[in-house]
Amino acid sequence: MDEKDLMILEKLKENARKTVNEIAKEVGLPRTTVGERIKRLAKEGVIKKFTTMLNYEKLGKPVTAFVLVSFLPNPKISQRELAREIARIKNVYEVYIIAGEWDLLLKVRGKDMEEIGQLILDKLRSMEGVGKTVTCTCFSVVKEEL
Repeated sequence: MDEKDLMILEKLKENARKTVNEIAKEVGLPRTTVGERIKRLAKEGVIKKFTTMLNYEKLGKPVTAFVLVSFLPNPKISQRELAREIARIKNVYEVYIIAGEWDLLLKVRGKDMEEIGQLILDKLRSMEGVGKTVTCTCFSVVKEEL
């Protein structure tokens, strides 16, 4: 991967709907070269997928919160299995297994704090392996990437 690949990736991050022609003009490379580089980056797994960034306010989920979860070790479920189960819960958008005082970090969204509270109290805290949780509400987003 070289500087030109990084420039192409940056253009795709800005707007994945840009055509190969548009990107080629912006980075100063031939269209065929840009197309081949994008195919190679996808084949190598540098580009996982092309997707969209949604406006969650317009989708009725304007509230974002981050939830720290402690894992209670037990023979019924592993930490990885718990993380996968949590990932299947509606309104859970990201799940990370982390190191430190906490074991999991979740990004959740909802229409209001009541909906997020229901997710945490009624679903998350009733799951085997979930210990305590701490919820941090997001006031505003300064930077968010896919």
